[in-house]
Amino acid sequence: MEKSVSNRMDDPLAAARESTAQMLQERARTFSLPQPFYNDARLFALDMQEVFEKEWLFAGMTCEIPTKGNFITLDIGDNPIVIVRGSEGVIHAFHNVCRHRGSRLCVKDKGKVAKLVCPYHQWTYELDGRLLFAGSDMGTDFDLNQFGLKPVNVQTAGGFIFINLSDEPPAIDDFLATLEHYLEPYQMDNVKVATESSIVEQANWKLVIENNRECYHCNGAHPELLNSLQEFDDTDDPRATPAYKALVARKQADWDAEQVPYQLKRFGKRNRLTRTPLLDGIVSMTMDGKPGSKKLMGRLSSPDMGSLRILHLPNSWNHFMGDHAVVFRVLPIGPQQTVVTTKWLVHKDAVEGVDYDPEQLRRVWDATNDQDRQLAEENQRGINSKAYQPGPYSETYEFGVIDFVDWYAARMLENLGHEAPALQLAQG
Repeated sequence: MEKSVSNRMDDPLAAARESTAQMLQERARTFSLPQPFYNDARLFALDMQEVFEKEWLFAGMTCEIPTKGNFITLDIGDNPIVIVRGSEGVIHAFHNVCRHRGSRLCVKDKGKVAKLVCPYHQWTYELDGRLLFAGSDMGTDFDLNQFGLKPVNVQTAGGFIFINLSDEPPAIDDFLATLEHYLEPYQMDNVKVATESSIVEQANWKLVIENNRECYHCNGAHPELLNSLQEFDDTDDPRATPAYKALVARKQADWDAEQVPYQLKRFGKRNRLTRTPLLDGIVSMTMDGKPGSKKLMGRLSSPDMGSLRILHLPNSWNHFMGDHAVVFRVLPIGPQQTVVTTKWLVHKDAVEGVDYDPEQLRRVWDATNDQDRQLAEENQRGINSKAYQPGPYSETYEFGVIDFVDWYAARMLENLGHEAPALQLAQG
């Protein structure tokens, strides 16, 4: 009895860990998850501890911090993070927490500083995290070297910034090398954020990702998006038509001539890259299908690059076209609340009002994001009902959802200290 009480005191989520592992081990694989995974506060706390504090997360773009002193901030649950470019172009990530009394250092979403200075008592840090100044009243035995900022693992590739809050992050090198290769034609040092949005969805983060991983709902929900987007992105997709396969073959010949990669690449169920055509005659995800920016990205000479689709679980999907790119970041706020941030990228020399109109650039995805928000929120409301029970996914239309839930279950089980079952990729 005493040991059991001690365990609960040491880890108030101990019972939740056991029940979560049991539910994942007993779940029907091609069905949605049991209700607590979508609305329970204890299980959300486990999601944050065992997924978002242990897995590599998409944080932002290197172009957002182009020069020394530029920084961006974000919150991973209760963990505020600052990412800053230091000397010689090196990108650092730290817990955005002063080592004095714990105040946040950087309180804005982005900015530029000479040093990182705590607004509370002015403790001052170098951009590499070293404590430089702590006042004159800390005593003669105070050692500045013992109170530098706590670092966060950070990796960059293809203009993307990834962070990991754990002490032993999983390997990601192969994916980063492939990402760098696939984005080489875009010359990601020469892009900028043209415009961005953040919306809060009253839905669990997994519902947001599940919604993204299928287009089963697209015909009934996304008229703007389907002006340009193919519902599938792989000729092995069971729904792929002969006309689509012929279009793919024709476009791949063009992409070979441009020397841009397009082959489908998978890294387990977590990462997926592939270039696929947009609808025939359409070159960009805009309302009229024409370029949203007159200045093409990188070394590309044609706007007709289809869409390079990049998936990174647990929190990002992306579309790179010839004229612009759209990157998405998902961050949980609470058991039934998620913030989705969208950024539209263009060539850094593109001039607003001359080469692109931000409102025109974002119209398709503004509409799509709002439609998806409504779908996810209605999904959440239904799941909260006592009538909810896990329902079957379509293995034809929702294989991407099955893969996501498989990945989530496997990572959660492994991070909880349980062996995850060996799983095959779903079709497509």
